[in-house]
Amino acid sequence: MSADSREIYSNQTGIHDNLQKVVLRHLQSPFLKPPAQHTIDAFEAVTRTIATESKPLIMDSCCGTGTSSRLIAEENPHAWVIGLDRSSKRLGKEYEDKLPDNLIMAQADCVDFWKLAKEANWTLEKHFLLYPNPYPKSVQLKYRWHAHPAFTDLLALGGLLEVRSNWKIYIEEFCEALKLAAQDSEGCELYDPAGQYTTLFERKYCQSGQPVYRCLSTVSR
Repeated sequence: MSADSREIYSNQTGIHDNLQKVVLRHLQSPFLKPPAQHTIDAFEAVTRTIATESKPLIMDSCCGTGTSSRLIAEENPHAWVIGLDRSSKRLGKEYEDKLPDNLIMAQADCVDFWKLAKEANWTLEKHFLLYPNPYPKSVQLKYRWHAHPAFTDLLALGGLLEVRSNWKIYIEEFCEALKLAAQDSEGCELYDPAGQYTTLFERKYCQSGQPVYRCLSTVSR
């Protein structure tokens, strides 16, 4: 196995002992951080585009180079697909083919973008979180999306939420956080892309023999 596809190492052996306390605290307190201006600008630009044609909304958060966003857009031509990433370098990857007409790529902080979308009363048809940074050290719990203050804004967008990771504990924790938020899920399940890889990370993990896991949840607002 190459260094680029090594398995995740963590000093956790199961769901974090503080997960419940952290999640409940965030659920009971609104996230007050004001959005950064660059994300406000990006949100306004996306809003102007989607206003040109009424379509369902699909979000691909933390999309990296946008490989997944392109595939999702091709598979969902009826919807606007919004690929979000904070890195201009990742979003700047060049492809031979042009963007699908229904795909909007935005350089934005997901935390701020979710808040703005919630305040604008957006409802998503689907929301993808594919292989986010798992922050596997026990002391990094608060950096994981399900233990982040922005978790409540993420849930407020509704839709079919799909989260994938090559770290089983991450998905188990995400499912538990959904339960604490009174949201149903399919639980942590082994995911087999059957060679149809949605992201470059997914291809790397699977081709190096690592299992990948996912959580599916139809989030009620």
